[in-house]
Amino acid sequence: MKKILIILLSIISISCSQNDFISVKSPNNDIKLYFELVDGVPTYSVNNKKKKVISLSKMGLLFNNNIDFSKNLSLLETKSTSFNKSWKPLYGEEEIIINNYNELMVSLSNNVYKMKIFFRVFDDGVAFKYVVPEQNKFNSYDLIDEITEFNISSKDSALWVPAFSYRRYEFLYANSSVDDISKDYYSKNVEDISYDTLGIDAAHTPLTIKKDNELYISIHEANLVDYSSMTLKPKGNGKLEVELYPWSDGIKVKSTNGINSPWRTIQIANNSSELLDSNIILNLNDDPDENKDFSWVKPGKYMGVWWEMIGTNESTWWPSENHGANNSKVIDYMNFASEHGFEGLLVEGWNKGWYPEWCCSGNGIPFSFTETVEDFDLELLSNYGKEKNISLVGHHETGGQIQNYENQLEDAFTLYNKYGIKNIKTGYVNDVSKNIIRFDENGNVHREWHHGQYMVNHFHKVIELAAKYKLNIITHEPIKDTGLRRKYPNYISREGAKGQEFNGFWTNGVNHATDLPFTRMLSGPMDYTPGIFQLNNFRYDSPDSKIIDKGAIVPSTLAKELALYVVYYSPMQMAADLPKHYKKHLDAFEFIKNVPVDWSERVILNSSFSEYVTIARKDKLSGDWYVGGITDEKERNFKIDFSFLDDDKQYKITIYSDTNNTHWKDNPMEYEIKNSTITSEDNINIYLAPGGGFALEFKEVIK
Repeated sequence: MKKILIILLSIISISCSQNDFISVKSPNNDIKLYFELVDGVPTYSVNNKKKKVISLSKMGLLFNNNIDFSKNLSLLETKSTSFNKSWKPLYGEEEIIINNYNELMVSLSNNVYKMKIFFRVFDDGVAFKYVVPEQNKFNSYDLIDEITEFNISSKDSALWVPAFSYRRYEFLYANSSVDDISKDYYSKNVEDISYDTLGIDAAHTPLTIKKDNELYISIHEANLVDYSSMTLKPKGNGKLEVELYPWSDGIKVKSTNGINSPWRTIQIANNSSELLDSNIILNLNDDPDENKDFSWVKPGKYMGVWWEMIGTNESTWWPSENHGANNSKVIDYMNFASEHGFEGLLVEGWNKGWYPEWCCSGNGIPFSFTETVEDFDLELLSNYGKEKNISLVGHHETGGQIQNYENQLEDAFTLYNKYGIKNIKTGYVNDVSKNIIRFDENGNVHREWHHGQYMVNHFHKVIELAAKYKLNIITHEPIKDTGLRRKYPNYISREGAKGQEFNGFWTNGVNHATDLPFTRMLSGPMDYTPGIFQLNNFRYDSPDSKIIDKGAIVPSTLAKELALYVVYYSPMQMAADLPKHYKKHLDAFEFIKNVPVDWSERVILNSSFSEYVTIARKDKLSGDWYVGGITDEKERNFKIDFSFLDDDKQYKITIYSDTNNTHWKDNPMEYEIKNSTITSEDNINIYLAPGGGFALEFKEVIK
């Protein structure tokens, strides 16, 4: 596609008045943002057509040297810019992305120092950021507070997880009024975290809000670099305020050369399907540096010696009679994975440092990232993988011991280069959130938050060094996705929510799966680790006893597990279950083998907020189409028309669905497979069992 670039620039010098009022519209004129300097206080508000999105809300920054950019400001100048350009991601949900917005820059002064605020208004939302350039006599850029408000309505409801808590993002979602965002409410209504005394009442982003005027919005941030992670703190009467994770000394953001904040984003949609069909986060990030080549980054699918430790409890991470990462077992997995066309095999527990009490204090034996345990031969297994056209997926569990990991990064990445490993899953399990140990230059110990600037910079350091060694990173227990995969395509996926692993040793509940598309998935790809085929009677009491835990259940259906490969986008998708479980259902396993991980088109066929969703995707390489649909605890009947298919073509459709007898709790593994030949003019009726789903595969019939 020919790129279209339109840039219009105007500069307006404005004299100071009581209130300075400026507006900027979206390209389609539906969304309008207003900036107003109210008695020296910077404010903004947002409308969508005639509906209020954000009421008048304060803005500003406060530094520790008493420099205050939240009041007593004057307007120096404004700049207006329009931008329209298409770009091609290296991989993704769409082959071509249009970046079209109108921008307003306002330059402000407190009579001594200057600050700029940039606003961008898209057809699907708005964004803004603060820039404080380096200035004479501005001796410290240590930020002590960001005064950013989102004034919505007490009648609006939010889908949220608690911030400043012990388990990062790994919680079920609460659905409440925005004023009820609190740990007390969460403990009483969702999960008991009453014992958590680590922090304040606030919610992580993306925070998705269903407004009383029928709009949907999602508040998040984009391009989080060298700054603290943003949370949203309720202030009453429908007001939310930015709360940044601080350093151990209370400073929110530390800098020596000015401040360039992440973009604060407000995604705006008229319905739940529009909410799922947005690229605003990616569009607010930069392309890769011109001198960096990422052509080596390849999406793919992998299996793992993993679920049998965290799910079935048959094996251990640490050396024992039941150690999972042994040569014989890894070879068996490689044989199966290679036979079925998988590119990678993750092996956890391969390195020294694992022990029974490794999780989750961050205070245990430091992991080695270059030394293998005795029954794992890295060279032997790498060479065997080459023969089978499959490579190991590396694993670096840090236990939250950051400096131990950083001290070994170069050696660890060099080792993986030596053995042809291209993908690494990293982990930061540490269930006390303010327990990241940092040693200063004097050897003093400080405890940092998992989501503070220290960790933001750590993750950036890892991804930059990984790019140097041509390694892809899949992060578990990460900093949330803010679109950095555009600039660093090797940041290929991450977890960052309560994923499938919790169904192994706990439960996510049946409705969590339909919350994720409207919350966590709005930020970017998720390594959910789908594809569990043995949904009950799978977990042993211990690796030694071999007694089945009858209470363990994955709240899903087998057809739904297939659907997740389409609904939950990730450029690296795992088939998480054991080969012996897949062998029982090889006909259904065929869908996992076939489903792509790189797409050219995305179509939202239906959705209802946190209840159900159906998504169609077109394979970038073949032009084949795939559809996945999932529901909450309620059974549903969908009529799916095929108008998204190419006209004048015939397709062979394979339907993987629940039966009338399927139920997530009582009969989760019953499914049926049907085949037919259809065109874009056809449609089908399909049944989704309680907690169930369906998957469709369309292959063009070559005449």
